[in-house]
Amino acid sequence: MTDGVRVPPPALAGRTAAAGSSVIREALALTARPEVISFAGGLPASELIDVTGIRAMYDQVLTDEPYRALQYSVTDGDPRLREAIAARLAGQGLAAHPDRLLITTGAQQALTLLTAVLLEPGDTVLVEQPTYLAALQCFGQAGARVVPVPTDGHGVDVAALAEAVERERPRLLYLVPTFQNPTGQTLPLERRRAVARLAAEHGFWIAEDDPYGELRFRGEHLPRIAALEEAADRTVLLGSLSKVLAPGLRLGWLHAPAAVRRACVLAKQALDLHSSTVDQAVAARYLAEHDLDARLVPARALYRERCAAMLGALEGVLPQGSTVSRPDGGMFVWVRLPEGRDATALLPEAVAHDVAYVPGEPFFAGAGDAATLRMSFAGHPPDVIEEGVRRLAKVLV
Repeated sequence: MTDGVRVPPPALAGRTAAAGSSVIREALALTARPEVISFAGGLPASELIDVTGIRAMYDQVLTDEPYRALQYSVTDGDPRLREAIAARLAGQGLAAHPDRLLITTGAQQALTLLTAVLLEPGDTVLVEQPTYLAALQCFGQAGARVVPVPTDGHGVDVAALAEAVERERPRLLYLVPTFQNPTGQTLPLERRRAVARLAAEHGFWIAEDDPYGELRFRGEHLPRIAALEEAADRTVLLGSLSKVLAPGLRLGWLHAPAAVRRACVLAKQALDLHSSTVDQAVAARYLAEHDLDARLVPARALYRERCAAMLGALEGVLPQGSTVSRPDGGMFVWVRLPEGRDATALLPEAVAHDVAYVPGEPFFAGAGDAATLRMSFAGHPPDVIEEGVRRLAKVLV
């Protein structure tokens, strides 16, 4: 310091400008107020979390192998957990192998790692319009050029996707093809095959984000894009235990071709060395000693009932000209109010009536649709859902 002059430190890195505030994070803060009926966060139903079973697994792990569970571990992830996840994926039609899996701290970290190893600043990523908000934030921080592709009630428009591929020459296509966040829509099999053919013909990567696929409560299971022959060598499947076991464990994974997986392991090594050893050990033991598929049967029934309750309640209160998605699984319905309505502007009034949702506009790459909003039916029983929608009706009149 010279003559009392203080020189300020350097500014933040330029990429932080793309971070912005998270509508999801702010919406989750609303759940801290007990009087608010929040349809905002994508939280699984708390009563579905097997607290007793998970606690028993912690007791077993810390009794049988305390030093292994509380010590540093390998970056790839607990071999027993990778084997258990690979077995589940194989049972669902994917030729999965433990050596192609990497355990991550939530599926969000898996997407962050994939972005780091596949994208250079300025590379083009195609996304559904609308798409998962945190993915847009992730690609924005990486300096990628994000190009939206139109969707309809059945997912991405394949003709529009083909045109975008020809025009933009993307490096990556990011999709949530099953019970999409935020719309709840599901990509039909013929469109999945068309996406796989486009990737094979034009040589781009696919990130298939699938946190909700096991929560189907209506209709038939569809094969993942990663399971289709044309795309198997260029699709990275992202998954999570958050929606089917417990989000607080923060355990996700990616299943990728060997070279991509290897690069992601190195990136994770530099980031956090490995995900929690004890939580991985607990999850591995839980999957070995409990029938998760059997536990998912009542979970699907519960979500089916709650989805029906929300759709039924909304039918009676939405203004004329509104539309609402009718998902076959997952956690969300997507509402579009009549032209001229602004869901972001209405949110403070909704909160004043002790009900909350997530405005849809931030889920769009580029110009958004202000008339849209996302509502999660997962966290409340039907009577609470109906009361929340009654409160919302006072705002929508």
